[in-house]
Amino acid sequence: MNKKVLLKVFALSVFLILLIFSLRAVPAYADPVPGIDLQITSTDSPEEVVDSLKLLTVLTVLALAPAILIMMTSFTRIIVVLSFVRSALATQQTPPNQVLIGLALFLTFFTMAPTYEEINREAIQPYIAGQMAQEEALDNAAGPIKKFMLKQTREKDLALFMEMSNSERPENQQNLALNVLVPAFTVSELKTAFQIGFYIYLPFLVIDIVVASTLMSMGMFMLPPIIISLPFKILLFVMTDGWFLITKSLLESYL
Repeated sequence: MNKKVLLKVFALSVFLILLIFSLRAVPAYADPVPGIDLQITSTDSPEEVVDSLKLLTVLTVLALAPAILIMMTSFTRIIVVLSFVRSALATQQTPPNQVLIGLALFLTFFTMAPTYEEINREAIQPYIAGQMAQEEALDNAAGPIKKFMLKQTREKDLALFMEMSNSERPENQQNLALNVLVPAFTVSELKTAFQIGFYIYLPFLVIDIVVASTLMSMGMFMLPPIIISLPFKILLFVMTDGWFLITKSLLESYL
């Protein structure tokens, strides 16, 4: 798959998902809605085989679209940081995975709202109104996404993937290929998330060290320090309003 095809796949995935969530109610028409009948039959026409392969490609892209969109939004950083919080507290499965993923999704919707509004205004609504061709709409939809990712991507990561893909330096950042920008953005998000996770771990690590040292000085070698330190960790987290501080820090990191 060449770079142009991969670029179109990324742009088409973003555009299709946003189009589905942005469609408004349309008036009903007198003509009946056509049915869809998918059958596997033999044929002697090469054109029909090509059409079937195109349909299979579109279905494959739609199946991968959620994963693609996750890697192009703030979801990665948010879910990794929330996972670090749970690990630092050592509360096992509390909060459960469903709660963390749900919170990460809604925080992602909140941080990505300005970008999606721009895509809806510049690409989706003009395309629905028939004022813009599909190719132009795809280009306009990819622009705000690239702008968001470039703001959070480190130059070092971007240079790495450009060098490995033997890509020429574009005239401007908006001409960067998505197959280069997306992995660079993901690596940058992971580094930022791990940096935040390191600072989250520090105060809880101090509590673990103090509790472990106290138990050893008292000769209580058989008592696991985690049993004693866990209530103190939860108390510290509650007293400092930890969820508010973490949520605030995550949102402010995208400003």
